[in-house]
Amino acid sequence: MNTPLLLPLLAGLTAATPLVGADDAAAIRQHRMGTLVITTAPGATVRVEQTRHEFWFGAALANQAFDGRMAPADLARYRELFLANFNSAVTENALKWPDMERERGKVNYTTVDAMLAWTDAHGLPLRGHNIYWGIRKFVQPWLQELDDTTLRATLAARGRDIGRRYRGRFAEYDLNNEMIHGNYYADRLGPRITHEMTQWVHAEDPAAKLFLNDYDILTGVRLDQYVAHIRELLAQGVPVAGIGVQGHLHAETFDRAQLRHALDTLAQFGLPIRVTEFNVPGQRSPFYDQPAFHTVALTPAQEEAKARELADYYRICFAHPAVTGILMWGFWEGANWIPQSSLYKLDWTPTPAAHAYRDLVFNQWWTQADVTADANGRAEVPAFFGTYRVVGGGKSVSVKLTKAAGTATVTLP
Repeated sequence: MNTPLLLPLLAGLTAATPLVGADDAAAIRQHRMGTLVITTAPGATVRVEQTRHEFWFGAALANQAFDGRMAPADLARYRELFLANFNSAVTENALKWPDMERERGKVNYTTVDAMLAWTDAHGLPLRGHNIYWGIRKFVQPWLQELDDTTLRATLAARGRDIGRRYRGRFAEYDLNNEMIHGNYYADRLGPRITHEMTQWVHAEDPAAKLFLNDYDILTGVRLDQYVAHIRELLAQGVPVAGIGVQGHLHAETFDRAQLRHALDTLAQFGLPIRVTEFNVPGQRSPFYDQPAFHTVALTPAQEEAKARELADYYRICFAHPAVTGILMWGFWEGANWIPQSSLYKLDWTPTPAAHAYRDLVFNQWWTQADVTADANGRAEVPAFFGTYRVVGGGKSVSVKLTKAAGTATVTLP
């Protein structure tokens, strides 16, 4: 996150900043903060500046920002604001098989390659969404016309191709999207097809992290079904690297208790949880997929309510120890499937939700401090997990404070 681009960072340790919900505030301090230990000259003053969160605060990358369709002025602003707000990304449509290979044998790698080049250049981890998608309406007609033997061979070729071409490039993938809502490939080829998919990808990229991803989980509607699905796959030996849960099946608001319950329930597997596709308002609001509402602007009161909903959703997820990131499914009205859920209007004006988001990520949950070493030349700073620049004695040192380690030590002259 290149935060100095747009808004000044607000100084001060953030652990004492009041949050809505004392339990969430305590959980955030417990699960999202560690200690920076600084050794230097006795009485020396040291500057501690956070430069990036470890937790993923990300967003989807729209195809039109990487395939030449976005106007140059908007493209520049899109990329600038992305870097100013997010530390991770996900391919919105570019990696989806129907997008990449609409006609058999004609594979478009260009957009995916452009996204990877850009995220690599800026140190952003990129999720690959998705390698397969078995919802029947999203399975290309030419695939459905293949006999079973040829279909299996074609699925194998797809997995091996992605693994080989992008080996080590994607931070993680959604393997086979939304399986509990439909799995054409399993219907045709049997229930062990998911395990085979992982084998094909891992044959070319053994370290690939393969996530599940599905929707209506955090609402509770399909939670029990998803839990059973995960158990079944793990029992088969499927190497599930993490659990993806989409975050846009609510309406203008969401059930706080149900969100907490769903996260607690999924945490039983001991796997990282990503909230992979977040929008508010969501798909059950009147703004989704209805032409009469698609271009209707929210009122000022609705924009303020949206900001509160977003902030509460992020607080609950950030407070939960099993959650490792949240990714918005669009942040600008000009490239967002639910335009009213955007942080930025079409003219790039920030909405109240943008201010609320930035206040959380870069103020309340951001560490910046001046500290003085004690008589032994030691200072301890409670700090959010992430990357830091520590400055003192004419030296500047970069250090990572990770959740896994809990502490990090820096030595300055």
